[in-house]
This record gives sequence, structure tokens and C-alpha cells, in this order.
Amino acid sequence: MFANTLKPDLNWGALFLRLFLALVLFPHGAQKMLGWFNGFGFEGSMQYFTGQRGLPWIIGFLVIVIEFFGPLALILGVAVRLSAAAIAVVMTGIIVTTFHDHFFMDWFGNQHVEGMEFFLLAIGMAITLVFTGGGAYAVDRLRERQASPAA
Repeated sequence: MFANTLKPDLNWGALFLRLFLALVLFPHGAQKMLGWFNGFGFEGSMQYFTGQRGLPWIIGFLVIVIEFFGPLALILGVAVRLSAAAIAVVMTGIIVTTFHDHFFMDWFGNQHVEGMEFFLLAIGMAITLVFTGGGAYAVDRLRERQASPAA
């Protein structure tokens, strides 16, 4: 029964990477898209991105869509490489547009925001998924098996 669960070709590491990345990102996407978890919802988030941050509307729209649907795709294992690449781009964009004067956490209490460690970690996880794919129990994996001839 458990013999197949330990097969190296299942890539359990990728499964856990995508599930935990989705777990930490989904609430942020739900804040922006739906207003859950004390978020502003779609309209409020778009106003923030285009007004306060001065981003073009298409960038704000894509950030919301990627942060909401990206984690859902990761959970299901659908378009994992594409979703992970998009998430890495969003996290990189957050670093580039937000963190000008500081890098790590507020060790001395003189920063007005926290550091970028979370975003760096998310980028690392996402890039790993771009290279590995979704791993075990991913819809992508089932589609790959159906597309390839039986050995």
C-alpha cells in the first residue's frame, strides 16, 4: 500500500512546496480579490495600486488575479510552472517597488515596515516549482501521463 508513496518519481517535495506556497499566498489574494481577512476587495485594491502606488491599471489587475488564482492553481496542481513563474514575478515586483531603504527585518525598531524575507522566500519556492513542476498529486502530472505513451 505504501510502496508507491515513497517512489522518487512522485516528487513529494514539489507537492509540499506548492501547497505551502499556496497556503501563505491565498489569504493575500483573497484580501485583494474578495475583501476577505479585512482586505479591501477588488475595487479597493485597484484604487490602492493605481492611486497610492501609481501603478498602471493592468499591473494592479494582474497582481490581484495572480495572487488569487495562482495559489488555487498550485493547490490543484494546474499550470504549476506558469502559476509559479507569475507568482515569482509579482513577488519580485513587490520588492522592486516597495523596499528601497531596507533589506532584513526591523531589528532596531527604526524601519516603518518589515523586510523582504517573506518575498524572497516566496520567490525561491516559486522558482523551484518552475523547475520541478507540481510533483505528486498534481493535475499537470496526470495530463503528462495521459499525453505520453505507456512504457
